[in-house]
Amino acid sequence: MDLLIPSPLSKASPLSTFLFKPQSPSLPYSYFNSRNYSFLKKPLISRQNFPIRAQVSDQTVDDGFLLDDVPHLTNFLPDLPSYPNPLQNSQAYAIVKQTFVRQEDVVAQNIVVQKDSSRGVHFRRAGPREKVYFKSEEVHACIVTCGGLCPGINTVIREIVCGLNYMYGVDNILGIQGGYRGFYSKNTLTLTPKVVNDIHKRGGTFLLTSRGGHDTQKIVDNIQDRGINQVYIIGGDGTQRGAARIYEEVEKRGLQVAVAGIPKTIDNDIAVIDKSFGFDTAVEEAQRAIHAAHVEVESVENGIGLVKLMGRYSGFIAMFATLASRDVDCCLIPESPFYLEGKGGLFEFIEERLKENGHIVIVVAEGAGQEYVAQSMHGIDEKDASGNRLLLDIGLWLTQNIKDHFTKEWKMSINMKYIDPTYMIRAIPSNASDNIYCTLLAQSAVHGVMAGYTGFTVGPVNSRHAYIPISHVTETQNTVKLTDRMWARLLASTNQPSFLNCDESIGGKVCKDTIDMINNMKTTSI
Repeated sequence: MDLLIPSPLSKASPLSTFLFKPQSPSLPYSYFNSRNYSFLKKPLISRQNFPIRAQVSDQTVDDGFLLDDVPHLTNFLPDLPSYPNPLQNSQAYAIVKQTFVRQEDVVAQNIVVQKDSSRGVHFRRAGPREKVYFKSEEVHACIVTCGGLCPGINTVIREIVCGLNYMYGVDNILGIQGGYRGFYSKNTLTLTPKVVNDIHKRGGTFLLTSRGGHDTQKIVDNIQDRGINQVYIIGGDGTQRGAARIYEEVEKRGLQVAVAGIPKTIDNDIAVIDKSFGFDTAVEEAQRAIHAAHVEVESVENGIGLVKLMGRYSGFIAMFATLASRDVDCCLIPESPFYLEGKGGLFEFIEERLKENGHIVIVVAEGAGQEYVAQSMHGIDEKDASGNRLLLDIGLWLTQNIKDHFTKEWKMSINMKYIDPTYMIRAIPSNASDNIYCTLLAQSAVHGVMAGYTGFTVGPVNSRHAYIPISHVTETQNTVKLTDRMWARLLASTNQPSFLNCDESIGGKVCKDTIDMINNMKTTSI
């Protein structure tokens, strides 16, 4: 039995209104004509197990589809030849049902939609293409790591090297040592699968790192002088902005050089992608510190444990570590202002928990409460070499204020335990989950570069790896949304105050600003 259903394409609208961003020649504009929506012409199987035939109008429509495409070398080198992908002869891929990703395959940025929703923004699906734009023997690749440490960097390095060599037969791979300045400081290391064989078992970065040192002209001059034609850049949002400038200069000079970014941030504050590598490892390792704090305070009278975790602008590590632990009574993050004194304040909550349980564990992200620390310590707004604001130590400041409040004002004897595991977490090797994730990131980057894409970064979008324009992941930061369900889950788990209701004389201004901010936010769900 066939059911005829109205096609979502039946709302006629000229093709000229079709939302579309510039794309590579491999997927021509004409492809997105409604006649080419072949997947809509195939019988759909309903949950009742009988086919549903979709009617497709001959008229073209605007269904809100937007391809946020990445640049391709043929955009500025139109005569660049292509070659068959060596993977078609690979034993590893011999049994794969579909070796190559179809050019029309895209990944939707939003997968929770309503009946009348537009299709929205999509990105190119990551993976190997049928044609490549580099001969394996002509590839001269380089890898550089920049910024702070993060679990998994060495795994990404290893898998880029092994992916290039094992899958595409590339032998010429350089490691640029010491971050961006290593390009013009002539610090390099020849990389082979043997050299990087076991580096994934170590923390840190095998290639050394540094902050700052980005000089676009010097870097591209060095790339050109060395004959490098593939550049893999591992780093955070500042590093990715540098990668975007390198791509722009390469395009300006008309060089056959593909630039790929692999986003790295332990804070998980990279926009668009589901999460950054090393985040799972960081949350897992943070449990050790939280558990230690809980054991300490549980063993004494009026024990107060304070654990400071990473999170300059985003409190994801603190939030997820709190949810995973179940030993945490209060979590403080940069996105959620808090206050100390008065009704509903932190001091009142600590007192209640001490009376109720005899102890309390507090987790604070390093970027939380910076305005309070700055006021009391008269801090200067300084920045590091990467342009990040230097943070004042909220952990020590909060520890001292809690001690002063309860011992001097309330004459209460407390046992304060402060733990800062920041560098312990950053320095460890990645766990099994992150190792697999790093492998997928590295191989996706290699496939994209060999296929001629450039000026892109790679990452999972709704659990599907995609190629994303670098500008898309650097224009905003990923932060905890206080209106999301995940933050509500945390509040329900800890039963801590939201710090939104306070006296005008103490924190009214902060709370009003917070409420206004939340009211103006776009509500989403996790």
